[in-house]
Amino acid sequence: MSDHAEEHAERASAATAVSGTGGRVPLRAPANPVSRKAVALWLFEGVFWSAVLIGGSFLLARWIGGDRWSWLPGWALDNIWWLPALVTLATLPAAIVEPFWRYAVHRWELSGDVVYARSGWISREWAFVPVSRIQTVDKAQGWFERALGLATVEIRTASHAGSSTIKGLDYGVAATLAEELARRAEELRDDAT
Repeated sequence: MSDHAEEHAERASAATAVSGTGGRVPLRAPANPVSRKAVALWLFEGVFWSAVLIGGSFLLARWIGGDRWSWLPGWALDNIWWLPALVTLATLPAAIVEPFWRYAVHRWELSGDVVYARSGWISREWAFVPVSRIQTVDKAQGWFERALGLATVEIRTASHAGSSTIKGLDYGVAATLAEELARRAEELRDDAT
């Protein structure tokens, strides 16, 4: 089933989850995509780590080939230069495809008193965080995120499982979301007392 058909089926689903306030909240696909600039961020990260692995495999092949490790079979020593080629074939295509796949999957939404977030690329992670349980909201920016005008919003609750991170947001969107979450969480705490 395609992602769009899956999202439509999820929206049409009558599945519900129990919120911290005892009410029933519909569980559906979050509405907002992350910034398109997140693709560049994830592409840079993927290519960087691929280059590290390819460089490491080249150095390992050179070390093994130069020392002629006696415990390795002869065929492995004779073909050790295939190691960097295999690592390149395994990592580089994944590093190029992953950012676009992640962009298609990553979504977020602040709806009423609930934050929805979906992330992942091989496996998917859903986060359903009641605003009333939020303890801290942080914005974070790595140096490359800052260069692209992106930020990450980190939502923490008392339970690690209830916490969520929304990566790849435009800085302005992240700042507004963090302020709104903090304001709503404070209002809900004041109403509860």
